[in-house]
This record gives sequence, C-alpha cells and structure tokens, in this order.
Amino acid sequence: MLRLVLSILLALPLAAKGPEGPKVRVTTSMGEFELELRPDAAPKTVENFMKRVGDGFYNGTIFHRVKKEFVQGGGYLPDKTKKPFKGNVANEADMAKSKGLTNRRGTIAMGYVPGDPFGAAVQFFINVRNNPELDFKAKTLAEYGFCPFGKVVKGMEVVDRISRTVTITVKDFTNLPEQDVLIVKAEEVKPGDEDR
Repeated sequence: MLRLVLSILLALPLAAKGPEGPKVRVTTSMGEFELELRPDAAPKTVENFMKRVGDGFYNGTIFHRVKKEFVQGGGYLPDKTKKPFKGNVANEADMAKSKGLTNRRGTIAMGYVPGDPFGAAVQFFINVRNNPELDFKAKTLAEYGFCPFGKVVKGMEVVDRISRTVTITVKDFTNLPEQDVLIVKAEEVKPGDEDR
C-alpha cells in the first residue's frame, strides 16, 4: 500500500505539468529563440501558426514593430510590403485566459488590426513585459483581447535585444527597426533535435 501511495505522489508533479506542446525555433538576424506552444489553451491558433511554420511562411519576413512592451513580426517583407496569405484564425483569447495563459513577459500572441479581434492571420508578437491590458476581458470588439498561444522557453535575451533596436517612423510604420530584423527561418523542433 505504501509503495502505491509513493508511486502516486511521485507521479503527481508530472501529471500537473501536462503534455508538452510543439516547439518552434526562430532564427533571426539577431540570434535565435525557441517557443513552446500551448494547443490545450488555443488549439486553432496553434494549428494556424504551425501550418504557417510548416509552409515556410515566416522565412524572410521582418519584425516591423518593436517597442519596449513587445516585438511584432511575421507579416511584412524587407521591402515593407505585406507577404500575401490566405485565411484568418478564430480569436481564442477567452479560452487561453481560462487556461491561465495571458499576455505576460515571454508569451507569444497573435496580432490583429485594431478594432477587429477576429482578423488575426499571420502576424504575431512576443511580450517583452507583462501586458495585462492586452488580455481578454469580455466578448466585445473592444475587450476581446489578444490571444497568447505559447511562450519563449530559450533565447529570451534575443527577444530583449530586438526590443532595444533603434526604431524610426516610415510612412505607415511606427517603431520600425532602423536596420531590418529578419526572421531567417522558423522551424519546428523535432524530438531529439532540442540540443542542436
């Protein structure tokens, strides 16, 4: 009996952690970082992001909006034109929040056009600080919030470095890095490839 109780107690921390989600390595012109995604908290969002990663969509795009609060990218090319894409993804910010995933430092979330919380498609941002004002509050256009769907698990210092990049304003771009910060490649990290 004691052996059974001990084995259950030893298994509890593992059960509480839950299954690991897919991991993505993002190689930029300023270094690389690794993400672990949370399909339990935002399944459609993770599926959308992983499809774009698998298709190589993010390769060759830039971080086009860099602030002390977050760094945003994934939708524009170095010539500042939008990279063509198809399809949007449902905003799961309410579900993510119910699972304890909010816009805290190190989390990745989907970006959308202000006023249209259901217009997220390819752009994402990484929170450099805690941004509770971006969290889900109510099912209204103004308060739906931005959907976090994972977090940086390695290389947050690279994200911090990107956030300190000198920025300029050019036409419709505010907080545009003066020197392009390129996403060279975004790729899924397969089991056994973690220590590359």
